[in-house]
Amino acid sequence: GGEQQMLAIGRALMARPSVLLLDEPSLGLAPILVDTIFQIIVDINAQGIPVLLVEQNALKALAIAHRGYVIQTGKIVLAGTGKDLLGNDMVRKAYLGED
Repeated sequence: GGEQQMLAIGRALMARPSVLLLDEPSLGLAPILVDTIFQIIVDINAQGIPVLLVEQNALKALAIAHRGYVIQTGKIVLAGTGKDLLGNDMVRKAYLGED
């Protein structure tokens, strides 16, 4: 379940980081746990800790992102606010499975 992810986040926060780096925190989790992990990320950021998130769940990640970047073959091909990227046709087709 999500216990390992929450434990890893808690351990990272004990070091009082200036930035919290998270790599695929929702990977392999049940949908209810994904929601919990993302709420924890929002709460951490609300406490003033910047979060750098690498996540394949584009919908969830962009929904909470202040800024987002789309990377293809090692290059940034799109950048903007999470809201702007969620509204981008290319992002919606390529990463959110919409036609």
